[in-house]
Amino acid sequence: MVSGTKVASEIGISRSEVWRLIQQLRALGVDIGGHPATGYSLKSMPDLLLPDLFAPLLQGTLFSRNIHHFYKIGSTNTAAAEAATSGAPEGSVFVAEQQTAGRGRGDNQWYSARSVGIYCSVVLRPKLPPSDVLVLTLAAGLAFQSAIQEIDPGLAIDLKWPNDALIGWKKVCGILTEMNSELTQVRHIVLGIGINVNQTEFPADLREIATSLSIVSGTEYSRLQVCAAFLRALDGEYKQLLDGGAVAHDSILQRFAERSSSATGARVRVEDKLPFEGVTDGLDDRGFLRVRAGNEVRTVLSGMVTLK
Repeated sequence: MVSGTKVASEIGISRSEVWRLIQQLRALGVDIGGHPATGYSLKSMPDLLLPDLFAPLLQGTLFSRNIHHFYKIGSTNTAAAEAATSGAPEGSVFVAEQQTAGRGRGDNQWYSARSVGIYCSVVLRPKLPPSDVLVLTLAAGLAFQSAIQEIDPGLAIDLKWPNDALIGWKKVCGILTEMNSELTQVRHIVLGIGINVNQTEFPADLREIATSLSIVSGTEYSRLQVCAAFLRALDGEYKQLLDGGAVAHDSILQRFAERSSSATGARVRVEDKLPFEGVTDGLDDRGFLRVRAGNEVRTVLSGMVTLK
């Protein structure tokens, strides 16, 4: 237990200001015991995605040097995109405890409750043509799958083309890749990931389609460890892709197809300008989904794919 007077003296503020800051920390979920008469104590280490805690877990990766943390933000992808346009270096990380305008693919929003999920975006500057960028989304899915295998081998993660990870047919993770490019060269990519980690419930409209690692396993996880494991795995996939050329590209497509129960032989509905239904028939050599509709095999370049 540390007195408010000692805290005030140590950091050069008044006792009333200490009380105000303590209340702010409590509102953010930090478990601080005590009151002005008896002093204060930190009852448990908060599971916050703070740069000082993150950096040691990311040593040797692209992501260890420029970590930006927000307690509340509209969207980490928006913040990362603005920073990238202004010259933020490759590997810059933007993480938030809560998003008020989290975005998913298309017009979808991402449910971003405070300090229970991971809301993270990174800036990448690959020397790739825009036509090859889809493979990065698929690589991020593989990285998430590997990260969860490291954290809890008992959790079975399924991949759904192009940007979702599922447990028991419910979404546990979504990936949003946004590109700024010239005709033949990528300027930058913002790759965002939302992971449902310690949520115990969801709004009524999401209960049938979303789940969390905690709901499935009955375990509470360190978000710091989960996010760091993902970024380490993403670092490995990204460096292999850039260094390995066509071989690495083909490896990502092959592994994604093998680790997705719905990439081949699944009945789906494709919501596009002209919606249609069919059976998935693997990925083409760029990573786009093929769907057999009647006697025709169609390639899905855009549009939402729903499992039937």
